[in-house]
Amino acid sequence: MKGPRITGTLLVLLLGLLAGCAGYRLGPTSGRSPGTQSVEVRLFDNETLKPRLVEPVTFNLRRELQQDGTYRLATHETGDIIVKGTITDFAREELSFQPEDVLTVRDYTVTMAADVVAIERTSGRTNLHQQVEGRTTLRVGNDLTSAERQAIPLLARDLARNIKTKLVEGTW
Repeated sequence: MKGPRITGTLLVLLLGLLAGCAGYRLGPTSGRSPGTQSVEVRLFDNETLKPRLVEPVTFNLRRELQQDGTYRLATHETGDIIVKGTITDFAREELSFQPEDVLTVRDYTVTMAADVVAIERTSGRTNLHQQVEGRTTLRVGNDLTSAERQAIPLLARDLARNIKTKLVEGTW
């Protein structure tokens, strides 16, 4: 009697394992072969009053695309797809306050938004034109400016991840 029970249990476990992996896809989710197209990331424009945002965003976007592997990063030649953008918003919003002083901010949520455009070089077709946002949390110590400066790379990395996701998982 134990033999059929163990076999049935193993069969149920195997079916559960297979069902859990049913949605997993190996490789790029867009259906393209990895590395068949190259992408050229141009420097973003900055329309905000906050200086020095362009370099971290561009650097992190290039790094994210290179690590993902769906596209080859065109660094010394022209790419099949040109990605450019404009940083349109940089904002800081209070998240929490000091327990003993409700006027002194302890944490901020910092957001950055960019209008991103991806264009195919040969056809001129716009593959992506969308507003993308990145965010991070900023803990304020004694110096808000220094804390904000340390948070910008994290913010740029989150924005770059979100842009990469739009590019890689796009259905264009």
